[in-house]
Amino acid sequence: MGKQKIRVGLIGSGFMGMTHAFGYVTAARVFDLPVEIQLECVADATPELARAAAERFGFHRAVENWRDIVEDSAIDLLDITAPNRFHKEMALAGIAAGKHVYCEKPLATNSRDAEEMADAAEAAGVVTQVGFNYLANPMLKLALSMISDGLLGEIRRFRGIHAEDYMVNADAPWSWRLESEGGGAFADLGSHVLATAEFLLGPVDRLFGSLTNSVSHRNGPDGMPIPIEVDDGGHALLRFAGGATGIAEANWIATGQKMQHDFEIYGSRGALTFSQERLNELRFYDAAEPGRTRGFRTILAAPGHEPYGNFCVAPGHQLGFNDLKAIEIAEFIKAIAGRQPAPFSFRKGAGIQSLVDLVRKSSDSMSWLDVPS
Repeated sequence: MGKQKIRVGLIGSGFMGMTHAFGYVTAARVFDLPVEIQLECVADATPELARAAAERFGFHRAVENWRDIVEDSAIDLLDITAPNRFHKEMALAGIAAGKHVYCEKPLATNSRDAEEMADAAEAAGVVTQVGFNYLANPMLKLALSMISDGLLGEIRRFRGIHAEDYMVNADAPWSWRLESEGGGAFADLGSHVLATAEFLLGPVDRLFGSLTNSVSHRNGPDGMPIPIEVDDGGHALLRFAGGATGIAEANWIATGQKMQHDFEIYGSRGALTFSQERLNELRFYDAAEPGRTRGFRTILAAPGHEPYGNFCVAPGHQLGFNDLKAIEIAEFIKAIAGRQPAPFSFRKGAGIQSLVDLVRKSSDSMSWLDVPS
């Protein structure tokens, strides 16, 4: 008897939809999964886009309306890579139909909707995943184990930033990211910093936010200027339940920056630094080393850092962005098969959205806010 099949229905075939499609194919071949992944169906904004995606990515068929995927009993897993404002409606429809749901971040445009989605998923007993694939990096898992094993001592300080320049041109075409439901730079990029911070150091229990906008108007589809209601960058001061403090920064008008998703963690016995542009490296400082030889040393990703060895038998040969998505998908598929908990469920995604909303609220009120437990 062959393996049970997980049949995937994908909504959206843009950059992230393409990454998900590649991730399924790679995960199925690199990992010994307990089930077989089948790319069943894809929907997009137009029938032409859907048909092109089906042919290019290897889906069995395309449909004209995303609801056709939800209503199709042959689909087991609903995968959402549509713009943020559609996430809630699509996910709730999929949950109501009894499907497992995989949704790109942010989970929703506000924490209230995100909590509703998490509640619905748990009540229905379906497995969910939010796409924070940077957390699937073996180097971040290594960092977590080093922190947990006490190699850094008492954790005192965190500094994280996610900066890119894709919105630096004030004359760039209007995008859904600029709508109020798009969320702004902190929702788009800062959510990654917050997810990384909590993944490594545990929950944030108090914060102070400061969001700004440097480009007040941008031209709409008709060429007329539209006022911008979302932030293009900001900071959040963080206090962690474990006692550490930190800062999270987001910026999508960071001229020249392409993928500055970096963090620094300082402890009483050592420190760690990481840059997404060098995602196969983790830098470690051991304060116990003799003074004359003391300094940061670079740890290269290697087969001993699971699951790097599933991709390559030699250290230093490098994983890539799409490999991280394949790792995330493999872990999600194992969760669906009951082999492990979901690595980043809707409940966790709702927690990050709650932090994003609190940063925005704190910025408006110019006050420290407690994070609800």
